[in-house]
Formats: sequence, C-alpha cells, structure tokens
Amino acid sequence: MAEPTQTNTTPQTMPTTHATRSQAIVELGLEQYIMQLEVDGLCVVPPEVHGVPLSAFDDMVEFLLAKSEELVGCEFSLDLGPHAEVSFGTSQRRSGLAEDQSKITQFLIQQLCSEHRMFRDLAINPVAVALMRHMIGAKATRFSSNNSFVKWQGDFGYGPSLGLHADQTAVPLPWGRTALTANTNWCLTDYTFEGGAFAYVPGSHRYASRPQFPMAVQRAVPVEAPKGSVIVFHGATWHGAFPRKIPGMRISIANYYRHLMVTSQEEYRNSFDRRLAEDCDDPELFKTLGGFADEFPYAQPSQPIPRVVP
Repeated sequence: MAEPTQTNTTPQTMPTTHATRSQAIVELGLEQYIMQLEVDGLCVVPPEVHGVPLSAFDDMVEFLLAKSEELVGCEFSLDLGPHAEVSFGTSQRRSGLAEDQSKITQFLIQQLCSEHRMFRDLAINPVAVALMRHMIGAKATRFSSNNSFVKWQGDFGYGPSLGLHADQTAVPLPWGRTALTANTNWCLTDYTFEGGAFAYVPGSHRYASRPQFPMAVQRAVPVEAPKGSVIVFHGATWHGAFPRKIPGMRISIANYYRHLMVTSQEEYRNSFDRRLAEDCDDPELFKTLGGFADEFPYAQPSQPIPRVVP
C-alpha cells in the first residue's frame, strides 16, 4: 500500500505587504506589527500602542473573578485560582479545552460583549481592529466570538499536544494568504512560560495547513508578555498553550474575528441586544463588526418578487 501523502510543511513564499497599507495602519504606526504578522503569523502589541489603560485590565479581572464565582460556585483569586475542587462532571458535553477531561484546569466565560461595556469597547479597540482588517480585509472583517479564558495551576494543561491548532481549521483546504479568521488574546495577567503562556509555531501560517505532529510541538515556543499586552495572530497560525506550573491564575480575553463568509462562533446578527451595541465607544463600528446590516444569513425573504403588470 502506498504511503499517505503528508501535507507540505515548507513555508510558502508570500508577498511582504498587503495589497495596500490602510490609512489606519499608517496613522496608528503599526507597520512593525504588520511585518511581524507577515513573517511569524503573530505579534505582541504593548499597552502604550493599543492605548487601553492598565486600570481597565484591573477592572476586567475583578469582574471576571466575580463572574467565575457566580458560574462555578466557589471563590476565585489571582493567587490561588478556585478555592475548592471543581469538576465539569461526566454529564456535560466534551470540551475542547483539554485532551483529558478529568485534568481540565480552565474554562471559558462566553459572550462577554453582552456582559459589560468595557468588553464591548475592548472588542472595537482601533489598533486591534486595524490589524484584524489588514489580515482579513477592511470590508469583510466581522466578530466571531468574545470570550475569556480562566486558567489556573495544573501540570497537564492541554496535554502533550499543547492543544496546538489553527483557528480556521474548519475551513476546507487549500487556504490562501488572506486570513479567514484572526484572533486577539488580551493578557489580563502576566504571561510567562511557567505561568502557562500562549504557545505557537513561528511562521506556521505560511504552511497553509493544519498542524502536523510531532513537528508542531517540537517547534512551539512560548509567548511571554506582561499584563496589558495583546497577542494578535493569523487564523492559520498553529497555537495552543503550555500548562501552568505555578500557583495562581492566567486570565485572558480572546476577541476572535472572521471573514464575513465564515460562520461565526457566537450569533450576533439576530440575537445580540442592539441597545447594548449603542453603548460603546463606537456604535457604528460595533454594528458593522456585528454584521447587523449584512445580507446573510437572512431570517425572511430578502429578494424582490415580480408581479403581473396590470
């Protein structure tokens, strides 16, 4: 029997610039981050560039710790994580947050834009949106989901695979250069290797394929970044996370974006409270990214019907 053909893992040669650099990229001084995205498929933007004050991250952490207690049923603190043993239980559906469900040490708080204005403002941060639009397309970028990863100490984490994946994996191959999805990971706490940092394979977005193992794990490196940073990456970039080996918590917000022709994770167009969309720094931008005026998917007939001329 012939050996199966393996996906090519040689990086493709790609142009070093997008069709044009948008005015926003130039005005915000983001050229160096665009170059890092082109070469590595990921960049880290510090607070002095994206403009979100550190006090806002403190407010988000406080909110998410309280929300964690509300959802899980025990107190959470940055020093200890959950103050009681917690379990997902066998009756709940399988989570993608670990290979071994008995060793999960994180969960998601979902639909953050419905929870508080500060999360809506973060989702439309001008620097983050400019980088998303550069990768996906200025007119095609939409929200996919807005969630928080709440993570605490545990040796296993995602397991030996580090949970490495590409966010646009559900889209059939071949992939082109344009990102079909792209992501931001806002660091609400410090990211260190021992603290369970983000993991990724530099340049893997240029493979234009799903991760190949064990090569992906062998080439993965940690993204260590201080609190307040935002990690930005292409939807084809192979990424995951290292386990947190030290006490305490790693909290982040994943504001995930998509091309308008890719199905969103969270339903915005027909379910999101439009009154909340008006309560943010830029309601028009929020409504655009929410796809509120998009033609698809339609909930009722949207095309004209001819009638007999009298």
